[in-house]
This record gives sequence, C-alpha cells and structure tokens, in this order.
Amino acid sequence: MTITNVKEPELLSAGESIAADLAAAGFDVLLDDRDERAGVKFKDAEMIGVPYRINIGKKLAEGNVELVDRLTGITHDIALTAAASTLQSLVTNAAPHALPPTP
Repeated sequence: MTITNVKEPELLSAGESIAADLAAAGFDVLLDDRDERAGVKFKDAEMIGVPYRINIGKKLAEGNVELVDRLTGITHDIALTAAASTLQSLVTNAAPHALPPTP
C-alpha cells in the first residue's frame, strides 16, 4: 500500500485505516509511508513483487483509492471503505489462476 504524500495527514490516516482493515481480514500488509516520491515507492513495490498495490492519493478527496493488480496491470478506482472487500474478491477470483498447471 502506497501513501503518495505522507505530509498530508488525511492520506496517512486513510492508509493506516486501510492497512488495519486488511490486516484484520488476514492479509499481509506492507504500508509504504516513507517520505519519498510516489514513483520511487511504486518502483520498489514492483521490485519486491507486491501482487496488489493500493495507492492512497488525490482521489481520496472523492472517497476513492486506486487498486493496482500487478499481474494484469489493471487499475481499479474503488471506494475507500470497500478496499478490503474488493481486494478479497480479487484474490479469491485470481487464486485458481495463480498456481501453475499440474503436470
């Protein structure tokens, strides 16, 4: 999960809230709240292989965050309050395709 600008308290608060919701739902959460540019954070998440990234940024003003699926490259704009349930749905639906075929 990436907070694009940690100097904005509402973004930081939203990120911490989503991280807590995801942890409570059983996800391993990596909250990137470093004081770095967003691009650096995105690149680092890609390099370590984070399968799904939630970006908390300017769309929060509309009550939304971005959910990026690394496998497909598809970005979903989702409601802040639906982040955990949406991610759970994506993971559940992707699970059969994540495993290699059995020989």
